[in-house]
This record gives sequence, C-alpha cells and structure tokens, in this order.
Amino acid sequence: MDSVGLFILLLLMFFQFTAAPAAEEVTWTYTGLVGQSEWSEYFPDCGGTSQSPVDVVTTQTKYDPGLMPVTPLGYSQHGNKPFTLYNNGHTVVIELPDWMGLGGLPWLFTAVQMHLHWGSGGPSHGGSEHTINGLSADAELHVVHYNSELYPNLSAAMTHRDGLAVLGILIVTGEETNQAFNSILNYLSRIRHADQRAFIPAFDVQSLLPKDLGRYYRYNGSLTTPPCYQSVFWTVFHERVQISKAQLLKLETILYSSKAEEADRMLLQDNYRATQPLNHRVVFASFSAESGKEFSSGEVTAIVIGVMCGCVGLAVIIRFIVKTIRFFKLLHRETVAVNSSTSSWDVLPSNRPAPMPRFKNHDLRPPTVRSPLTSESGKEFSSGEVTAIVIGVMCGCVGLAVIIRFIVKTIRVKEPEKAQEKKQDVALNSTSELEKKEEPSPQTEP
Repeated sequence: MDSVGLFILLLLMFFQFTAAPAAEEVTWTYTGLVGQSEWSEYFPDCGGTSQSPVDVVTTQTKYDPGLMPVTPLGYSQHGNKPFTLYNNGHTVVIELPDWMGLGGLPWLFTAVQMHLHWGSGGPSHGGSEHTINGLSADAELHVVHYNSELYPNLSAAMTHRDGLAVLGILIVTGEETNQAFNSILNYLSRIRHADQRAFIPAFDVQSLLPKDLGRYYRYNGSLTTPPCYQSVFWTVFHERVQISKAQLLKLETILYSSKAEEADRMLLQDNYRATQPLNHRVVFASFSAESGKEFSSGEVTAIVIGVMCGCVGLAVIIRFIVKTIRFFKLLHRETVAVNSSTSSWDVLPSNRPAPMPRFKNHDLRPPTVRSPLTSESGKEFSSGEVTAIVIGVMCGCVGLAVIIRFIVKTIRVKEPEKAQEKKQDVALNSTSELEKKEEPSPQTEP
C-alpha cells in the first residue's frame, strides 16, 4: 500500500508540474478560441473582481483633493541610446530606459515600456480600452511602471496589489499631424510581423502625454491582457491627445499579428479589451465636478443666446424707462410754467382785458391729452417703437428663462452627485473591510 500511495503521490506531482505550464503557454487572442470571453478559463485572474479597463462615469466619480498632479521623471531625458521597438503579436511595444520614472504616487515607480491599443474602422469607431461616459476614443496609449521601492523588477512587482502604475492616454483624431507620435509610427514598417524588433532613435516621451497632467481619474485595476494580474494603480487622463486620421490609418493597417514565415497573414487590429464591471470599486477624480465639467456645444449655444437676449431685453426696457422719465419731467415743467403764468387779471375781473375773439367752429380743436407712452416732444410712440418694446420684454423673459433653467439643471446635477458620494463612501468602507479579511494568494508569473 505504501508503494501504491507513493506512486499516486508522484503521479499527482507530475500532473501538477506539467499542467501549470500548459495554461501559461496558451496563445491568447482578442477573438477566437482563446478570446476575451475564454481568458478566465486559462488565466483565473482575468475573472477577478478588480479588472480593467472600465467605463468612467464622471457623475459617479469621487473628488479626492489629495490627488496631486502626475510627475513624469526623466521622460524628456532620453539620451543617445536608441529605443527598442517590438511587435509581440498583440501590440507594438516601446521599451523604456530605467532612468525614467513616475512621481506623485506613494512610492517611486520606474518606467518599463509603453504600448498602444487601437481598432479597425477608422475615426469614431472605437479602439480605446477605457471609455468616458460610455464613449470610446480612437486609440489608447499605456505607459507601464513598476514599484521600484518595494520590488526588484517588473516580474516580482506585477503579482502584488501595489506593484504597478500605468498611465492611460486617450487618443482622438483630427486634421493636424502629431509629430511626437511620428517618432513611433514612422518606424512601424520595420516590425510588421510578430516577434520582430528594431532600434529607433530616442525621443521625448513626455511629448506623447497631454498638456494637463493635473486632471485625471484614479482607480485600482488590473493588466488588460492575460494574465490580468490585479496589481495596477491606474491613472487615466481627462485630456485627450490628438493625432491625424492618416496616422490612425497607418496604425490600424501596417502591423500583422502573424509571423513573417506564416502563410496566412493576419492584420493586428481591434487589440482592445471590453470594459469590465467596477464591482463596488470607486473611481477617484483629481478635479471637482465644477472645475472639470465641459459644457456641450448645445449648452454653450443656449447660454450665449440667453445672455444676448437678456442684454437686448434689458437695454430696450432701460431705454423705455428713460424715455418715460423724460416725458414726465417735461410734463411737470409745462405744468409749472402754466401755473406761474397766472396773473392778477384772474383776481381782478374789472381790469381783465377784453376777451379774445372766438375761433370759428372749424378751427375749434379738442385739447390734446398726452399719453404716458409719448416721447419728449409729446409725440406718441410709433408702432415700430411699441414693437421694439414688446420684443425687448420678450427677449428679456426668454433670456431670464434660459439662465434660470441652466441654474436649475446645475443644482439638479449636484444633488445626485452628493447622494452618490455617500453611497460610494459606504461601498469603499465595506470593500476595505473585505480586503483586510482576504489575503492575496501568492501567484507566479507565466
């Protein structure tokens, strides 16, 4: 029995050591037999509760005033040593020197590499991994760093919750060419097939980043490709970076996921993962909703029209009031003049001069009674002036209504944000308690 038990134990150990590499050697893809929906079968972490990417719903983010602007270290000091450009069959990778790093986090993080994700349908057809309010960008750049204060290298750091920090830069298309991205795109023809490498001139990596590094979203997530370790401090910048349509077309059509010796060539396209559920995680924002909100073109147009109508209406009303005041002043002067012209003839009838001859009947006219709606000279307002006054009042009312509606909408937006913040605080506290109870299981790198 002892020999049988020993044999079974050895057999189990054999299967354990042979089965583990089998999962690690699986060639994963974004679609197909080992596509995104099957990743978790071969890489268990891909089915975890803190996966990336995510959809950032701006009204559900929580403002954290303690989030300082991200500080790239040595990004512009590229030196004379060339960079390595690499096609790994899933994306294009640019390996970075170890003197580049990232500040503004609890630890110092050292840069390792950066890579891109894109789609296949050109502009406005998606391609980014992270989305903002459900909207995709055309591509996305990731700059990967590891925690060099706590761990000796990327392999050791990527299995720990505080091991990695990744910058996410959303890329959109426009008419102008982004010369900084040409430092990468112009050399893609050298690595068209999987496993090909090439040296390219070093360049200023910071020129790829957005100008505003102080406004971003921060959350705890994972690698967006297998093995999907949940060890990433994600920083997704609010400001987008723009490239030209021609640059996006080159990125989408020049690389292959297949090797050079393979007969069937497959374009490297749509290499982005679908967004994953937050599962009670909190996405923090480094800026408040008031300072970070961008009005849509319709909202801006409504505000401008409202202000213009209000100004026009106010100007017409003021003009009407001024003219009315002038009329009453003139009327008062004429009344005073008439009263002061009363002489002693009214008191002494005997000395009163002879009455003036009567006018003929056809010369008799009724006395003129001035209307309040008259000008300084007594002339009644014309129909055009009355129309202008009415239009002015209407414009003023419209402008006032638009402004009031805008204020009411702003107040309504703030109320659910406050309620959501309370819910997020409760969720964050409960998540923190669960994390304290659960110790992360040790994992090995594939």
